[in-house]
Amino acid sequence: MDDMHAVLGGLGVSPSECARLAAQARFHGTTFQAEVLASGQVSEPAYFAAMARAIGLQYAGSIDPERLFLDEGACMEMLGRSDRIMAAGYLDGEGRLCKLIAPSQAGWDSLRRRCGQDIRHRVSIVTPSALRKALLARFHRSLTRRARDALYEQQPEHSARHVMWPWQGYALGMLTGFLPVAMATVPTLMLFGLHLLLVTFFIACAALRTAAAISRPPARQPRISMLLSPDLPVYSVIVALYQEAEVVPDLLIGLSRLHWPRTKLEIKLVCEGDDLETIAAIQTHPLSRNVELVLVPPSLPRTKPKALAYALPLTRGELVVLYDAEDRPDSMQLVEAWQRFHASGRDLACLQAPLEIANRRAGLIANMFGFEYAALFRGLLPFLAHNELMLPLGGTSNHFRREVLEEVGGWDPYNVTEDADLGLRLARRGYRCETLSRPTREDGPEDFRSWHRQRVRWLKGWIMTWLVHMREPALLARQLPVLSFVVTQILFAGMVLSSLLHLLLILLLVGLGVQLAFDLQTELWQSYLVAFDIFSMLLGYGSFLFLGWIVLKPQDRHDFWKLCLFTPVYWTMLSLAAWCALFELWRRPHHWAKTPHRRARLF
Repeated sequence: MDDMHAVLGGLGVSPSECARLAAQARFHGTTFQAEVLASGQVSEPAYFAAMARAIGLQYAGSIDPERLFLDEGACMEMLGRSDRIMAAGYLDGEGRLCKLIAPSQAGWDSLRRRCGQDIRHRVSIVTPSALRKALLARFHRSLTRRARDALYEQQPEHSARHVMWPWQGYALGMLTGFLPVAMATVPTLMLFGLHLLLVTFFIACAALRTAAAISRPPARQPRISMLLSPDLPVYSVIVALYQEAEVVPDLLIGLSRLHWPRTKLEIKLVCEGDDLETIAAIQTHPLSRNVELVLVPPSLPRTKPKALAYALPLTRGELVVLYDAEDRPDSMQLVEAWQRFHASGRDLACLQAPLEIANRRAGLIANMFGFEYAALFRGLLPFLAHNELMLPLGGTSNHFRREVLEEVGGWDPYNVTEDADLGLRLARRGYRCETLSRPTREDGPEDFRSWHRQRVRWLKGWIMTWLVHMREPALLARQLPVLSFVVTQILFAGMVLSSLLHLLLILLLVGLGVQLAFDLQTELWQSYLVAFDIFSMLLGYGSFLFLGWIVLKPQDRHDFWKLCLFTPVYWTMLSLAAWCALFELWRRPHHWAKTPHRRARLF
């Protein structure tokens, strides 16, 4: 410690500032070195070079990754434990094996004691950042392989690498061949049976929304206490970015407002290695020491979950949260999540923060999108969590217990709705997911093209998730409570089928209108069927609007009539997206349709 004070004095840090940083280290439960580097008063290279001189060791400012000498396991352990001493073998220019060391605070004393044992020519001091960068360059192929193949190798039954298992493909082929034959031989019976099956799912979705609206748990705003505990865990924030240069400034501002000790907060900005525009936009900003730019080597599948799976081994947090590039999380969201985890058992694996659409005034599509999000994140998900039912997670603002996330296999790089899939996998292992009150604000799509691309990806992913988890239906039924199994069928199969059905119902009603207009004869059963269709559609519209109305804030209800009028059009848009999702699942199942984002607009 005396050496550190002397070194810091030489670097311009006053004794009073050293005393303040030491007190802060005791308060946060960290080390003096960590607080010094986090303060930004001394650069990391200057500090490590000065400390190396103080104990008589040489300092290496650059590292050739190809000369590193260590195995993959040791590399992975160091990459995820950057708070401890980091060391690696290294072949110098003359081919001799030496050691590169990035010491922790305790490591300096050990090195000083051993300097008398003639280690000066066999050890070089490096910064943790330089060693991490070299390790990533040296082992990026191993990290990529792990991110892409780990879940498939360890739990192939939960991987969407092959969307359908053979028996599912066989069943689909038989059904495709059977339906035309049945329609040709017994058209009335088949039409009635299929119609009844699809409308049943349609009504089941409406019933679930109505139940969520009627028995909605009371909203609670938990008391957030000040962070006074030195036992706070390290919190890892992972943000996956792709073609997001425009929103980088807003993202960095939003992340800088998160209330958590900087020595126990690490932020990973994860970019595709060939996304030069986004990388350049990040590098134009001075990043704090706890913010790291992680470059994912380009490879298939090019999906968000693959980027997340690549970044997870590089984090050291006990708690992990995901954000999207356009997110502006509430500054106290991490604190609320930690308090909930701290007060709960290990079976609480994930907390979902509500997403609020900030640009609802930008147009009718954005307004309806925000209304739909309000119904989902303020209505349906809290209802499911309150009743301990399976919770399909949203794609952002998910707070995880790190050990549980790794236990269930992390994210599936081949699933384009990795969030919903992960929520179902957690439920199958007996873990609970709940919701938070502190929101994350983001902007929704404002034009049809952006909305359509996003919704096609979501629906394609939900179909994919249902197919993956229904590979062994009996096993799924045993692993989930009965009500969770039913909710799973309603949410995944029911929501998709009801979306597909809506366009068919519209066409059926148009066909009836044509028959009536031309005074063509209709059967009595057709009239009953059409009446049932109209009732089902009105029930669906009503439950959707009722749930949204219940959760809307009073100031957001002034243009509710516009939403009512637009709902049939919006549901027709959903139906078109569902049919496109089916086509994409066949042609390019793992394609990730990018949704463009712009800087936040003020309303």
